[in-house]
Amino acid sequence: MRRRRLIALGAVVLIFGYVLAAGRLEQRAIAGQAPAVATGESVRHHVDRDQLMADVTHLASPAYEGRRTSTPGGRKARAWIVDRFTALGLEPSGRSGFVSQFSFVHHSVRGLFTAGRTFRSEYDDAANVIGGIRGESPSASTIVISAHYDHLGTIDGVIYPGADDNASGVAALSAIARAFIVDPPSHRLIFVAFDAEEEGLRGAEAFVDSGAVPIDRIALNVNLDMVARNDRNEIFAAGTYQSPWLKPWLEDVQRRSGVKILFGHDRPIHKAGNVEDWTDQSDHGVFAAHQVPFVYFGVEDHDDYHRPTDTPDKIDRQFFGDVADMIVEAVRTFDEKLQ
Repeated sequence: MRRRRLIALGAVVLIFGYVLAAGRLEQRAIAGQAPAVATGESVRHHVDRDQLMADVTHLASPAYEGRRTSTPGGRKARAWIVDRFTALGLEPSGRSGFVSQFSFVHHSVRGLFTAGRTFRSEYDDAANVIGGIRGESPSASTIVISAHYDHLGTIDGVIYPGADDNASGVAALSAIARAFIVDPPSHRLIFVAFDAEEEGLRGAEAFVDSGAVPIDRIALNVNLDMVARNDRNEIFAAGTYQSPWLKPWLEDVQRRSGVKILFGHDRPIHKAGNVEDWTDQSDHGVFAAHQVPFVYFGVEDHDDYHRPTDTPDKIDRQFFGDVADMIVEAVRTFDEKLQ
């Protein structure tokens, strides 16, 4: 019996040591990336920086009460996105105009220990907002571009504004749509503002389950979640581990980008050790589970992540604008290169 315990303990130590060693190697690999940032006329500009900042500031304002799913603030955010999609000229692609409602029951162990939360919550008024642009090639597949608009809401009377998480993604989503309305793509583009990401990617699940776009017609999901803050001018593009053919396309985009595009946070624990794998950490995870290629643009967590201090004044206008420009350029590249 003692020998078995020693063998088991030795196995645990070996596994723990392997995870730490693999994690150190992965961290070095990420830190060792040195993409060359484009400068001057090489940088492609697509977005209106004033509009981008106005949108993120508006969605993160107290009037939206943190945009929690099935709350007045969440419904108000939904209505604002519908108005924006309408003004941009997107085609309604939801079950009822731009809106595609769904319901679910969420069980949260965290709710047992968090003030203002419950273990079991019913959401009977969740909704995605979906708009589209027809591609110039009718036979081409669809690129789904997504960002969740919900956040944590108000807890104990304190609003969690979620400026970076993820008003920034919705503002960038709007900017990307505006760019492709002006210069239409070859592929059909579907723009989805997902609800209930914070409750377990429920909006993405509802979208895929609805068949609004048959899963075999989706060539790629481009997901935006936390794209406005990084002190090192870095944005991660996760998903190239699963789809290596995307990496040279993104390296090409780097030549026209004012931000550093890093690769990583998409490798499983046996490859990356304790370096966090983001593959199922946001809405792209639902697409990945259905073997749909994805690119997830996002920053590493900062000190204000999921805190009341995630406010618009913390956003670097230059970085956010450069990221949005880069994502437009990336989607343009995907549209040109995908079959």
